[in-house]
Amino acid sequence: MAISFLFYGYGCLYSDKMKQEFYRFKLSEVQRKITGILQIVAAIALLFGLINPLAGIIAAGGLTIQMLLGFMVRLKIKDSIILSLPSFCFMILNCYLFFYFLKIYL
Repeated sequence: MAISFLFYGYGCLYSDKMKQEFYRFKLSEVQRKITGILQIVAAIALLFGLINPLAGIIAAGGLTIQMLLGFMVRLKIKDSIILSLPSFCFMILNCYLFFYFLKIYL
């Protein structure tokens, strides 16, 4: 899953298609760049969570919130269920990882 977030984060920063998507989402250039940076940092922290569960907790928690917000944006702009489903699924998976790392940490 971390690999997906690395690619998505990179795409947010450098892909013309992602620039167009963020425009369609009615989000600013700054929000796009912040999203990309946070995705990359969280992806790396998610991998580091295999060694340090606290990093996994923080990364998975942050990605859960990001995916929730992404899902809400998709609902707001009235995207189809098919287009909205990936953010919802990634939110659920990251929520699971959050509790998984939390269990290891405690």
